[in-house]
Amino acid sequence: MHPDIRLLIVPMPDFALLPFGALLDKLRFSADDEDYSRQRYCAWTVAGLTAEPVASSCGAVVQVEGAVDQLELSGFDYLVLLGGRGAMATAAKAPDYAGLLKKAARAGVKLVGVDNAAFLLAACGLLQGRRAVIHWRHQAEFRAAFPHLQMVPEQLFCIDGDRITCAGGTAVVDLVVALLAKACGRARALKGLADMLMDEPRDSHHALRTLEPGPGAGRLVARAQALMRHHLGTPLPVEHLAAELGISRRQLDRQFQASQGMSAKAWWHEMRLQQARWRLLNSSHSLAQIAYEVGLGDASHLGKCVRKRFACTAQQLRAGGG
Repeated sequence: MHPDIRLLIVPMPDFALLPFGALLDKLRFSADDEDYSRQRYCAWTVAGLTAEPVASSCGAVVQVEGAVDQLELSGFDYLVLLGGRGAMATAAKAPDYAGLLKKAARAGVKLVGVDNAAFLLAACGLLQGRRAVIHWRHQAEFRAAFPHLQMVPEQLFCIDGDRITCAGGTAVVDLVVALLAKACGRARALKGLADMLMDEPRDSHHALRTLEPGPGAGRLVARAQALMRHHLGTPLPVEHLAAELGISRRQLDRQFQASQGMSAKAWWHEMRLQQARWRLLNSSHSLAQIAYEVGLGDASHLGKCVRKRFACTAQQLRAGGG
């Protein structure tokens, strides 16, 4: 029996285990009747640049089935890359993966970048003229590294022809449902969701409730915070956000003061500082690069803000002493 869809799955070193497991389990449920797990309607191969096991970001090690250079790429419909934990560290692997990805593209294989793999596709020049979805945590970093590329904010995944990007996490299940619906029909695409204790797939434009403000904050504040995340790396005045929302600066501040106990400017500054803190702890980027990514000017200004907010220097914070 010829499968309706064939996927080559390539986990990169330090890949996230959640989207990898979710991807395989969703395919497994849809691949066969009942719960037999045979690769009848869907087929997949897990491979690496070499045949060596690949360690995930949590330390669990996955044994791949073989090296990609031993496979006939034209035998697959999709090549799914699962990115590593560090966004720019993933992008830095472009020289290792560019040959494979470009060869697959020439063979008509659609390229799928999950999580930080979008950075790799961009670094290989494979997202030119395409829209890309980036995990909200890395959007400012992507915008700073690839300002010429079009990033789609607030989406779970984006299918732009033969280039597909996914924010990662459980969003990979929603992406797989969309791909399977095209290849196998909606009924088979939805198969297994109940077994995975999921009610229904989410649309690519689904807004995460966990990124919305807490109790007491209204829709206007939620929209303002979404705009703040989108413009994180751009030092825009709060008046600009208020204008986009169709209200005055004073009205916006009143909404934030009532729900968050601080002005809109103070909230935006705190958001930038928390992102800078996360970048200091999870990247090796310079203070100047991080300051640029989060819209805090230069290294000197970032350093002053960090000392005032976290009572330690940026270097101490990065070393775990803050």
